[in-house]
Amino acid sequence: MKKFLCVIVVCFIHASFDSQMAKKTLPCYDLTEVLKVEPTALYKPHLDASKSFKVKLLKDSKTVLNYINNGKFHKIKKSGKGFRVQKLDYSRAWMVSKGKLMLERIGARFSKETGGTTFTVSSITRTLEDQCRLRRVNSNAAMGISSHNYGNSFDISYVRFNGVLRNNPKMEVALEKVLKYYYDAGRIYYIKEKQQSCFHITVRNY
Repeated sequence: MKKFLCVIVVCFIHASFDSQMAKKTLPCYDLTEVLKVEPTALYKPHLDASKSFKVKLLKDSKTVLNYINNGKFHKIKKSGKGFRVQKLDYSRAWMVSKGKLMLERIGARFSKETGGTTFTVSSITRTLEDQCRLRRVNSNAAMGISSHNYGNSFDISYVRFNGVLRNNPKMEVALEKVLKYYYDAGRIYYIKEKQQSCFHITVRNY
């Protein structure tokens, strides 16, 4: 009887271990379902701009690391002139070179026009796995492909300036003025995301 119980316990342990390993090795998203989601007319230019950088869809950490190792992705500092990057739980502080440069230019111009104010970057590059994890805590996260999945998009909060979380209409207007300047110059696309209280910016391959 004891031998029989031991066999049952061992089988249960193996089954639990196999289940845990499967969760670790299988992606938490269904790529077929992700690809079925059609972008809106407003969002499509963002995806088209992203694909022009010749970066393949970022599925996991390994794909990001490959682009880092071959020099395609560049590290974004925690802070620079006119900006600071918040703690990133669902994205990575790496972008293509034009993405990094444009973030720095937007920050510098915003700082100059506001007398040294800083804005907060709330999200940068995400893999499909990052996006899947984000959806578990934020149902508003994109179900389909995001321009974040290509390393040339970032989000800027319009309710957090100088590290303070509160509505600041004056700074919000100043920030959008800077974004419109670069949009009109053909350098970026941007969308004001009201649910997330941020501007979603995608850098164009100019």
